[in-house]
Amino acid sequence: MYSINNTELSSLEETRCQFNGGKCAIKMGIDVHQDFYVVVEQLCGTNAKPPQRFHKLAFLHWAAKLKSQAREVHAVYEACGFGFSLQRQLSALGIVCRVVCPQKLDERNKRVKTDGLDAKALCLKLDRFVQGNRDALAVVRVPGEEEERARALHRQREQLVQVRKQLEAQGRSLLLNHGCAPVQQWWKKRAFAQLDVPHWIKELLANSQPILLALQEKIDQLTLHLQNAAIAEPPRGLGKMTSVIIDREIGDWRRFNNRRQIASYTGLCPGEYSSGQSRLQGCVTKHGNPRLRAALVELAWRMVRFQPNYRAVCKWKARLAKGALSTGAARKKAIVALARQLAVDLWRVRTGRLSHEQLGLEI
Repeated sequence: MYSINNTELSSLEETRCQFNGGKCAIKMGIDVHQDFYVVVEQLCGTNAKPPQRFHKLAFLHWAAKLKSQAREVHAVYEACGFGFSLQRQLSALGIVCRVVCPQKLDERNKRVKTDGLDAKALCLKLDRFVQGNRDALAVVRVPGEEEERARALHRQREQLVQVRKQLEAQGRSLLLNHGCAPVQQWWKKRAFAQLDVPHWIKELLANSQPILLALQEKIDQLTLHLQNAAIAEPPRGLGKMTSVIIDREIGDWRRFNNRRQIASYTGLCPGEYSSGQSRLQGCVTKHGNPRLRAALVELAWRMVRFQPNYRAVCKWKARLAKGALSTGAARKKAIVALARQLAVDLWRVRTGRLSHEQLGLEI
C-alpha cells in the first residue's frame, strides 16, 4: 500500500523554502487606525491567516517576535493621515515595510468592506509584489525625517493663512449682514480704529482682532524664515517663497529619472480613456502632490508676465496674452501645459542638465 503526499504548494517561494530548508518569508497586511491596527499574516505562500487586532505597542512587540522567527518579514499599509511613523518603527526592527497609495480593495465588487478584508487584500497584493509582480502595489516614497520637518514649516504657514482668511471673512460677513460697508483687512489697527459701525458690532469684531493680529505676526515670521532659506538669485517671477515650497515638496529632485516621471508626479498630465480605435483625453489626473500642483500653476501665471522669453511661454503666448480671444477652457489647458513644462525644466536645472540661461529664464 502506497501513501501519496500532496506536495502542491501555493507559491514558488514555499517550494524554494521546502527544498532549501530555510526560513520562509512572512507577509503582513496592516489596516491602520489611530488606536489600533488590524493585521493579516501570511506565512510563506500559504493561505492568509484570520485578521488580528493589536494595540500599537502590542503590535510592535509581536512584529519583533515574528522577525526573530523568520528570515524575512514584509509589511504593507496604505498612506493615511497618521504619517510614516509605523514604517520607520518597523524598519528599525528589520522589517521591510512599504507604504502604498490608498485604493479600492474590493476587487470582486462584493460591496462588503471591513478592516479585516482590507488587511487581507493588502497582504495578498504584497505576496504578489514580493514574488516579482511590481504592478501589484503602487508604492509611495517615504520621505526622510529631515524632509518632513522642512516641509512642515511652509505647510503650517499655509494653514495659518487659511485660518486668517476665514476669520477675516467672518468679520466682513458680520458687517454686510447689518448693512455696513465691508472693509478689506478691517482687523488691522488703523482700519479697525476708523470703522464707522455701531458700538456693539465693533465689540464683536474686537473678539477676533487680537487673534488676527497674532496670526499675521506669526505668518510674517515664517515667511521671513522661509525666504532666507531660498537660493540666492532665483529667476525673475519665481520668487523665493515659491522656490522654497517647490523644492521642499519635491524633496530630492534626483529621484526622478526622466521628464515623464516628474510630469506624472505633478498630476498635471491629461487623463485618458481609450479603447479600440477611440482615444479620449480628459482633465488632468491630479495624481501626486496637490500643494506642488497649486504652486506650479500659480508660478506659471507669473512666468507669463515676468519671463516673456521663456520658451514655454513663447509656445503658449497666443492663448495666454492679455486681451487674447481664447476661451476660458483653452486658457486653462494652456496654463496647465505651461506648468507641466515648468516642472520639467526646473528638474533639469536642479539636476544640472540645463541652466536658466539655456531655458531663456532671466535672473
